[in-house]
Amino acid sequence: MTPTRHLVLGMVLTGAAGFVDAIGFIELGGYFTSFMSGNTTQGGTGLVNGELPVVALTLCLVGLFFLGSVAGNLLALFSLRWGPAAVSGFVAIGVGLALVLVLLGIDQRQAMLFLALAAGAQNAILPMRGAVRLGATFVTGTLYVAGQDLALALRGKVPRWRWLQHLVIWLGLLGGAILGALLYRFLGIQALLLPAATYIAFALGHLMAAQRVPPHSA
Repeated sequence: MTPTRHLVLGMVLTGAAGFVDAIGFIELGGYFTSFMSGNTTQGGTGLVNGELPVVALTLCLVGLFFLGSVAGNLLALFSLRWGPAAVSGFVAIGVGLALVLVLLGIDQRQAMLFLALAAGAQNAILPMRGAVRLGATFVTGTLYVAGQDLALALRGKVPRWRWLQHLVIWLGLLGGAILGALLYRFLGIQALLLPAATYIAFALGHLMAAQRVPPHSA
């Protein structure tokens, strides 16, 4: 079973991802900043229908998510001690850039691309704890593993309630998406200040944790 503290942190991060993706979805008119399966399907359909702008947008989103994943993992692997703080800071910068560019009048389809970059990197902030993937920006696999764990629990092969931990992460994404869409109604793009602050808080928390680690054990 995943410790409660790590589960809560993972839920908060996943909630932030849902918040950001909801705003990106609205700003992009039905495209995603973290759900690359959906973008890939839309891109393939657009290609068949000859909708080249759709193909270009979805390819950019997928490509930047991929590059964000590479960047996030490079930062995480560069230093086990400082990596989580660096990745959190990178994600905060990506979200902040998207916000600033929109406020400066840059086309929102260009500005939102930074959210895809940030979403790709976010998955490297928290390591896997127990059987639960924490802080991820996608939950399709999480839902599958919840069902898998429930089946195994019914056979007595894993802890009885472990499958609920996966659903908690899914609920984090759902709650974040609801909150993001709701606040966007009242604040517009400035609603991104909340997830940006969340990522900054994670970066500061990781920095303080890293400072407590003896250098020789990092």
